[in-house]
Amino acid sequence: MQRWVLHIDMDAFFASCEQLTRPTLMGRPVLVGGMSGRGVVAGASYEARKYGAHSAMPMYRAQQLVGPKAVVVRPRFEVYRLASQRVFHYIESHVELVEQLSIDEAYMEPAELVGASPEEVEAWAHELRAAIREDVGLPASIGAGSGKQFAKIGSGQAKPDGAFIIPADKQEEMLHPLDVDELWGVGPVTATKLHSIGVNTIGDLARLSQREVEIILGSTIGPSLWAMARGVDDRPVAPRAESKSVSAEHTYPEDLTSKDEVDRALERALTGAHRRLLKDGRGARTVTVKMRMADFHSETRSLTLAYATDDIATLRKAMHSLARYPAELGPIRLVGVGFSGLEAERQDVLFPELDQAMVSTETRFDEETTVADRTWHATQDVFHPEYGHGWIQGTGHGFVSVRFETRATGPGPFKSFAADDDKLQPADPIDSLAWDIDDLDMDF
Repeated sequence: MQRWVLHIDMDAFFASCEQLTRPTLMGRPVLVGGMSGRGVVAGASYEARKYGAHSAMPMYRAQQLVGPKAVVVRPRFEVYRLASQRVFHYIESHVELVEQLSIDEAYMEPAELVGASPEEVEAWAHELRAAIREDVGLPASIGAGSGKQFAKIGSGQAKPDGAFIIPADKQEEMLHPLDVDELWGVGPVTATKLHSIGVNTIGDLARLSQREVEIILGSTIGPSLWAMARGVDDRPVAPRAESKSVSAEHTYPEDLTSKDEVDRALERALTGAHRRLLKDGRGARTVTVKMRMADFHSETRSLTLAYATDDIATLRKAMHSLARYPAELGPIRLVGVGFSGLEAERQDVLFPELDQAMVSTETRFDEETTVADRTWHATQDVFHPEYGHGWIQGTGHGFVSVRFETRATGPGPFKSFAADDDKLQPADPIDSLAWDIDDLDMDF
């Protein structure tokens, strides 16, 4: 029966997240990356790619190619991580076998598609794409074939925002005309070597003998590339490697200003992280508490035990030894608890022994701009009590120009303020997603 492996790739993921949360950018050439003279493009929208811009290109060169229409945006990785979590939470709730490769792509092998026709697989892929678009708001491309190689090539052919199916009996017809550098594992050096001897397409490589391939590419990589060029790819779809940590964190719509509120938030995060720890089946040696304050600077404190444990009383005791409160830090917006140093062997030691078990503590502070600094920069997220969440489109001469919009609003109004206007405040970038994020725990 036909085996079906699917590869999903979120289209221009970073730029698509920016267009999703800043609707004014929809349809415009967006470049995500460093804004200094030495900056590099981390992501480019398809509108920007039409001009030749692409990831890993120097930002100045991408701006030259796109011209004055280019919109350069600082990366907001917390937004991309949360959007990725939502996408893959949805996929993993509907597909048994998922191998996530990165923040924006994964292989799948749905049991329900074993023996399915190409038409049934295509319909399934379009249904998944439509569901992700409905639930998250982002476009995705899906390829499908008899193995990972063909699924990956299929998703490339499907872009942007489509599905491309490669039936087993059509593999040669579809794949052999493609440039040899479309084959998984053929990088620039290998492609140059093959092109230099007239092997320009996947079909050219498939028509060589195994001995010829080994002479050209070596006996390690050569045979595997040759097999895939000939349509043989039985690599399994394997779940992600064992996690190195588990955690839960929550951002609160109103700042926490009392010890009792923070304690309740800590207990909530502890419960979520401990549930994940028990599901993982290992014990933790390191406990971490993360807090983000109202001025958006963060503090992360860790404590390492002399043993691994999943005993919640011991972990709670460690958590409270790390906790700090509004009287010390000011209003608190986010509270998280994480466990790392995961080990299969664990001890059931009651928390009174914690003091003797302590090995080390660590405190880290981020370097984000605080409210007191009042330093604004283009594309920064801000909040105004009258207009809501927005982002800075320009600064200078003592003024700040802001576009007020989120994923939920559609294109929003444009307003200007004095740079020292007290009503204009820094804002959390994830608020631009306008999701109820209580049930979406982010790892840290």
